[in-house]
Amino acid sequence: MKLRGKIALITGAGKGIGAAIARGFAAEGATVIINDIPEATYTKHIVQGILNNGGNAEVAYADLSRVAEIKRLFGLIREKYGRLDILVNNAGITGWSDFFETEEAIFDRVVQLNLKGTLFCTIEAAKMMRETGGGSIINVSSVVTALSVKNLICYVATKGGIEAMTRQMAVELAPHKIRVNCFGPGPINTERNLSEDPDYRENWGRVIPLQRSGEPEEMVGPALFLASDDASFVTGQMFYADGGWGVQGKISEASMNSQLSNTKDR
Repeated sequence: MKLRGKIALITGAGKGIGAAIARGFAAEGATVIINDIPEATYTKHIVQGILNNGGNAEVAYADLSRVAEIKRLFGLIREKYGRLDILVNNAGITGWSDFFETEEAIFDRVVQLNLKGTLFCTIEAAKMMRETGGGSIINVSSVVTALSVKNLICYVATKGGIEAMTRQMAVELAPHKIRVNCFGPGPINTERNLSEDPDYRENWGRVIPLQRSGEPEEMVGPALFLASDDASFVTGQMFYADGGWGVQGKISEASMNSQLSNTKDR
């Protein structure tokens, strides 16, 4: 129960890594606010599962690519809870595109959610945290910032920006006892990845040193560490949870091609 009594917002938590973190935080005693876009009705199943296991959770829909929506979301949190102790900036999209076919609309869509959403969610969360004695903000990057992975120029640009912002935010917010850290998942068996590449596990298992891709539940530990008092003297830091992929740097060409092919029209 490392998060007993804490109020935590996890963005983009309707599926995948965000949903796993929401369940993990609730199991550790936090009241979890699960954010996703209004169309993501599957978030209700995540909440119901947490409630069935004795945890506390609710859904808070908002499109985080729009600052007005971000302000509305945090206004609701302030009105209901009066505080926010933990923010996990998990919401994001990949924006697969061939380098030479990358269009302005793709770039804008990825930047607006991944980079702008992370920044303005952090600003609104920090305003609340400084009033109540501090908190922990956890940004989610990606191991692809350490490698050159084709077809992900927009995604890599935003995730690299998130890592740079993490360091800046940590310095800006340290006087308010707000810690800001970041971790980057490697290839993870999320619903999205498995739908884009049916052979995702096999393709990535051949190139990752631990010889397998990761599960969303394996990202709970890194997030929980950064959210809890175990990391009370940790801020401005970045690490990868990637099975050693970032160290060795081999790429699954088969998976890259499959994912680009299955998302090029989205």
